[in-house]
Amino acid sequence: MTEAQLPALVHGVLWSGLALGALFGAVAQRTHFCTMGAVADIVNMGDWSRMSMWLVAIATSMLGFNALVGLGLVQARHSMYAAPNWLPLSHLAGGVLFGFGMVLASGCGSKTLVRIGGGSLKALVVFTVLAIAAYATLRGIVAVVRVATVDAVVVALPAGQDLPSLMARTGLGSVRTLAPVLAALLALAMLVFVGRRPEARRAETWVGGIGVAAAVVGGWWVTGHFGHLAEHPVTLEETFVGTQGGRMESLTFVAPMAYAVDWLILFSDKSKVLSFGVTSTAGVVLGSAAVALAQKSFRWEGFASTEDTANHLVGAVLMGVGGVTALGCTVGQGLTGLSTLALGSFIAFGGIVVGAVLALRYQMWRLERIG
Repeated sequence: MTEAQLPALVHGVLWSGLALGALFGAVAQRTHFCTMGAVADIVNMGDWSRMSMWLVAIATSMLGFNALVGLGLVQARHSMYAAPNWLPLSHLAGGVLFGFGMVLASGCGSKTLVRIGGGSLKALVVFTVLAIAAYATLRGIVAVVRVATVDAVVVALPAGQDLPSLMARTGLGSVRTLAPVLAALLALAMLVFVGRRPEARRAETWVGGIGVAAAVVGGWWVTGHFGHLAEHPVTLEETFVGTQGGRMESLTFVAPMAYAVDWLILFSDKSKVLSFGVTSTAGVVLGSAAVALAQKSFRWEGFASTEDTANHLVGAVLMGVGGVTALGCTVGQGLTGLSTLALGSFIAFGGIVVGAVLALRYQMWRLERIG
């Protein structure tokens, strides 16, 4: 790879991000894929339809990513999820905050983008506030608090925090061997659970889950293999081009929202460049809008009341703060992170579910008081 060839590779990564985001947005709009809705359906109605779709997406993402590992195309250690410094309190606290916030805001970060594509002005407001809160948690005043509190609880592991790397330390085998096996076992357990439920007979469950997972796995291949340079022509260091931090990444929708707003505001600043996360974020809106228009379901939507506005604003702030603290959202940790089998992702996933359940219980309590 020469320096003259580098821009074409970067553009390839960015356009791929847009396409994969569009795939995610189209599938989510068409199948009503929604992680907040998945938890709410169980708590409120005992309906596992959308949770089954989410579990299919998790299982397929695990299989896809770890197949890439087994083939030697990517390595979990190149992602932020598998770092040896484990932040259990950050993952848990951030997950709970994010889960609570997504209920108040009528959906997580990815659902916010899908709803924007469907014509929701409410979601556009949530996007803006979430992005500002996320940026403040990445580099602003909230970042100072985050680093001094939850991020101070660090467990230094002898290897990356992904399960294959940890198990490889015991001598059970190599990471390339263990990764596909562990992923297959976990995925099989989830798919058996889904298969035993009546929701498994619905094509939407599998189309939604597999379609979303395809976008996640595609992101890993694009940034981790296609965009990987063992030696950058300028810095002579190993790098992953077109990504925000020079590491491989896939779909996640909290920090990229902050970087998208930052890019728009400071567009004339040549140091602000597009990344895979920003283009995939835009792609979700475009993919969702295309399906909404094709189905004639595109509708402008505004806030219903002052209380509705307040709930969405608070929810957006909690998602921005929580998503950055947990290092990901329902997609960033609940799919992309879990696909790497990282310890932190399992904790963040649990925290998000707990936070969502708490918020749903709070809403029920509020309705009972009013009633």
